[in-house]
Amino acid sequence: MAAEQVGIDLRLLGQVRARRDDDELLIGSARRTAVLCVLALHNGRRVSREQLVTAVWGEDAPPSATGNVYTYVSDLRRLLEPNRGRWAAGRLLSSGGGTYALQLPPDSVDVLRFESLRETARRQRSAGDTRAESATLADALRLWHGEALAGVPGPFAEAQRLRLTELRLLTAERQVDLLVGAGRHGEAARVLGQLVAAYPHREDLRARLADVDARAGQPATVTDGPGSTARAGDGTATGPAGGGGTVTETGPGRADRETGPLFGRDAPLRRLRQAVAGLADGRGGSLLVEGPAGLGRSTLLAALRATVVPAGGRLGWAVGDEVARRTPLGALLDCVESAGADAPTRRALGELAAEVDASETPEPPDPPGTPETTDTPGRTDAPGRTDADLVRRAAELVRRVATETPLVLVLDDLQWADPATVRVWAELGARSTEVPLLLVAAVRSGLAPLPWSAADVVALGPLAPDAADALVRAVATESPEPEDLARILDDAGGHPHYLRILASDDTVDSADVRLAATVGAHLSPFPEDTRQALRALAFLDAYEGRAPGALPAGCAPAELAAATERAVDDLTATLAPARAGGILADGDRLRFRHRVVARTLHESTPPALRVTLCRLYARRIAAADAAPERVVALLLAGDVPFDDRLGGWLVEHVERIAASAPHVGIAALCRAHAQHTLDPALRLRLTAWLARLLLGQGHHAAVEAGWVAARTDEPDLEGEMRWIAAYSHERRGEYETAAEIARVALRERRITPRWAGRLRTLLDQVRRHLPGNPTEPRLSRSALLGGGTTAAS
Repeated sequence: MAAEQVGIDLRLLGQVRARRDDDELLIGSARRTAVLCVLALHNGRRVSREQLVTAVWGEDAPPSATGNVYTYVSDLRRLLEPNRGRWAAGRLLSSGGGTYALQLPPDSVDVLRFESLRETARRQRSAGDTRAESATLADALRLWHGEALAGVPGPFAEAQRLRLTELRLLTAERQVDLLVGAGRHGEAARVLGQLVAAYPHREDLRARLADVDARAGQPATVTDGPGSTARAGDGTATGPAGGGGTVTETGPGRADRETGPLFGRDAPLRRLRQAVAGLADGRGGSLLVEGPAGLGRSTLLAALRATVVPAGGRLGWAVGDEVARRTPLGALLDCVESAGADAPTRRALGELAAEVDASETPEPPDPPGTPETTDTPGRTDAPGRTDADLVRRAAELVRRVATETPLVLVLDDLQWADPATVRVWAELGARSTEVPLLLVAAVRSGLAPLPWSAADVVALGPLAPDAADALVRAVATESPEPEDLARILDDAGGHPHYLRILASDDTVDSADVRLAATVGAHLSPFPEDTRQALRALAFLDAYEGRAPGALPAGCAPAELAAATERAVDDLTATLAPARAGGILADGDRLRFRHRVVARTLHESTPPALRVTLCRLYARRIAAADAAPERVVALLLAGDVPFDDRLGGWLVEHVERIAASAPHVGIAALCRAHAQHTLDPALRLRLTAWLARLLLGQGHHAAVEAGWVAARTDEPDLEGEMRWIAAYSHERRGEYETAAEIARVALRERRITPRWAGRLRTLLDQVRRHLPGNPTEPRLSRSALLGGGTTAAS
């Protein structure tokens, strides 16, 4: 049975469904569905059994995973080809050499149809056929019927949900631009309304919908809540009003593109507006807004749209797209079209784009289902791939528009723009002061440098505490309690996007999922070895989040080098992109700028793998003579159980830990005391130290001290523990209990003279608080001392 003769239809853009001709197929369990999705998104290509295990279970796959994959594939083969003989080779789902491949026509998988329609729309756009492009985009959007791969487990499915959501938003936003440009505001509002329903937390979509309604002369569909038009600190609207032509105000929906009210950015916004005002005097220029992912570059540029371009000038807007960055001059065409350039200019740029496309060396596209590009983000093509004359001609067309009327071109995420646009942008920037042309670009810091040097750089850093506080109070439905507010501010470290997630009304599980996806998106452009080093650093720094002040934040480079078994110089080079990208804070110690990143990396690691890594890293840094409190903190962060080996090590180092980091020591000793499988002698000694540290830190230690006193056969240790128990009760004003502990210990005569003397002193101190006549206590001193007991110091 040939694949083409079977009417298999796989729908992944929503709840996963499969049909054969007119029959619905019952795929089965969530894991089996996940295996089918991996194979479908690699349609026509072989996937190894190991790749399937990692894609479905992640790094913490159980031993049974490999056998389960075999079973799932067999079940899927019977599902897709029920009439296949038992020993016949699979045609739709083949196997061999430990690999599997799904062989379906591309139009059998809705994701592949969606991506094919997008490619068709791009070709129609290059040809200037906007009517056909709009119809094709509408066909692509109709394929969606919910969240992509809804409910499918595993890291592969999560990565695909992010990628496909980006593509859906890009497609819809381009469709809205075309509809608004054609005056079809009602249809544009319907497209945006579907997006708002699908992504209710996206404030930028709500604001865009309100803008489209306003342009159509209808009451705003969204008038309050998250989508209401916000105001900057100086009262300027930060919503989508203003600008010339049709403006794409949001990008591909990446985790760092959530826009909203502008907080703490008055100074950089003034710099941008001053540059726009300078066009009135015929002065052009170029500005670069630079900052780490999620710090509000897009929000700042959205606020700039409310600025009126002087002398009837125009404002053009575009967003770089990392998925479609190989479309020649695509971002530049977006800018020029949204600025309302005349048809001849747009047509000429389109013709140049076709020439650029023909002059470039062909490259195969990324295979479907690839979660991240193998290119270095922000990298331009090799010299010579884009003809210099074509670049010059494209730049001259833009300059000609600026000579007719002042022109502001805004390009968000320039690092994701196609290489031809980047080259033209650099050419324009070199001569922008000669005409009233202002170039404003935003780039994510820490990526490969671009061949463009702006005249003015606006660097965004974390929000100041007062601005962060205001943002949290604006996002939260109810004003958070002081301790909750302090925790949110401390975790986010002034990062606007993390502040929004932490302050939202999401459930804890939902917020954790959003944080994991956001942090993953922010780290994804870094090389794999950088991401692995950051995860190891998160483990070494994880306990700091549980006990603030217990240890210095971060760790020494030598500690991380020991944990990862790398040279310090090599590790420094590996972490350089993360430091440049604002993930790491400045200073001699390695630490995350935003504590929530470390916590998310640590907590998103499967528990079993977390224990294994923490035990491994602890052993390595201990062998490298790291401070014992750092070793213990690492064990605590991974919830590593204390066996006899660790218990013996802790006994050896507990005194030093007690002196340097008593809070860490108490946490470790509590863990040891609760470990019933620990050798009794070790457990006894460690619990005695727990009682000492608790007392020294002002905590009640009577329970722990009494536990040791009841089990030890050492007179000196028993006397010490009896005294700790009695003193703990005395300190709490429980004088009768303190006196009773002292009397029993003295009566039993098992303790050493040193502790007997201290207990007598304690009795003298509490006697005045006991019932009866203090001068005639119920128990005489001679009765207490007994016949043969001597006084002790």
